Amino acid sequence: QLQLVESGGGLVQPGGSLRLSCAASGFTLDYYSIGWFRQAPGKEREVVTFISSSDVSAYYADSVKGRFTISRDNAKNTVYLQMNSLKPEDTAVYYCAAGEGPTVQAMCDIWDEYDYWGQGTQVTVSS
Repeated sequence: QLQLVESGGGLVQPGGSLRLSCAASGFTLDYYSIGWFRQAPGKEREVVTFISSSDVSAYYADSVKGRFTISRDNAKNTVYLQMNSLKPEDTAVYYCAAGEGPTVQAMCDIWDEYDYWGQGTQVTVSS
């Protein structure tokens, strides 16, 4: 069964950190570009960060630059999202998505351009 599973979400105080994991089963992540999206209540889903296959390029939304970092561990077939200096406006359900080929690299902010999606993990930033 081909799937992505996110974990690592939770409740954290403003200024705190969390590391989200996105583990793949049934396929090898290092051949795929990976995007992390988030959706807050009442808001549209948005791309947070993206890393291309072979880690050639990366993208970060302006709202998370300097605070969030995307990385891979190919041995564990897992992608991570390290989130530091968290703010209440980072509160959302976070999803990872995997896509293959050049189209997703050119359109990394388009949810439907990906091939696999996780179920999401809740991140709540509150005091």
